Amino acid sequence: MLKVGITGQAGFVGKHLYNTLGLFPDEFMRIDFLKEFFEDENQIDAFVSECDVIVHLAAMNRHTDPQVIYDTNVGLAQKLTHSLIRTNSKAHVIFSSSTQEERDNLYGKSKKEGREMMVEWAKNSGGNFTGMIIPNVFGPFGLPNYNSVVATFCHKLSHGEIPKIDVDGDLKLIYVAELVNAIIAEIRSGASKPEIYVPHTSESKVSQILSLLENYKNQYQELGIIPELNSMFEVNLFNTFRCYMDIAGHFPVKFTQHTDPRGAFVEVIRLNVGGQVSFSTTVPGITRGNHFHTRKIERFAVIKGKALIQLRLIGTEEVLDFYLSGDEPAYVDMPVWYTHNIKNIGDEELYTIFWINEFYDPNDPDTYFENV
Repeated sequence: MLKVGITGQAGFVGKHLYNTLGLFPDEFMRIDFLKEFFEDENQIDAFVSECDVIVHLAAMNRHTDPQVIYDTNVGLAQKLTHSLIRTNSKAHVIFSSSTQEERDNLYGKSKKEGREMMVEWAKNSGGNFTGMIIPNVFGPFGLPNYNSVVATFCHKLSHGEIPKIDVDGDLKLIYVAELVNAIIAEIRSGASKPEIYVPHTSESKVSQILSLLENYKNQYQELGIIPELNSMFEVNLFNTFRCYMDIAGHFPVKFTQHTDPRGAFVEVIRLNVGGQVSFSTTVPGITRGNHFHTRKIERFAVIKGKALIQLRLIGTEEVLDFYLSGDEPAYVDMPVWYTHNIKNIGDEELYTIFWINEFYDPNDPDTYFENV
């Protein structure tokens, strides 16, 4: 079992990498890192000594003073390098750099110098080093006005603000889960690669991204329609947008019932995308679910009985409780990386309709069990 530590564990990419490594408990042991370790030689040395693999993600991306970015990033690389030397570490160090290495700015310069510092350490110590040069990264839970323009657009649109385009440039992008998979592939490889370029997986103008996100807001957030998703990039962008919505305030969404002397008619879902629809009956007191997905889009619609639907973001403790009743049929959608369940809290059978955007594939179920 490989012991893997991540500097920047609490950051955007770090959190996704940490959580994904947790899906392979027989292969990886996660060694926790706190940013305070950089300020204490004893703590960082203890961390470094325990790791078989160190993924160095800790960095500053934005600041009003570019010199602060440069000094911070070079300083973090120096502190890690000094610890590697002091501990005579034989860990495989994987360094996250940026395609901005090629640009004439202090952020790119700081990343290049940090990577070259690690290359020199590996050369002098016989250590194992991989330098990954990474394009623009987007995905759920990135910080707006910090990690990416996608995060900024998603946050503003989902909170009723109007985003502005400063420069309508072409963006070469990689989804955070795709980057995490690339990092894990390097961990598994164990090979030393001082400079490797991680290929982007999509390319788009800023205005095209904004147009897609505006469509998601209009169709999904305002009307409850699952929009047309023509590529994996669009699925990833849609899942990113959903995670910036006020989930606790938005759900459950009540259906419109059309009643007449015969009974009632309820439209459960409008789709511009395919998928699979199913239903279940659940006896009183029984709970279904307690699992999460990393890419699937899913809707639970309660049409008869009383239910408690619970959601919890992986890595956090807050549980969101949604109470639904067939007397006022309603639905809750499941964001990616939220473990969820549904419990019959009534005295009669619970009837639930489920929709998910993929057919079930037992060889790639994208279903991970964890109690809410």
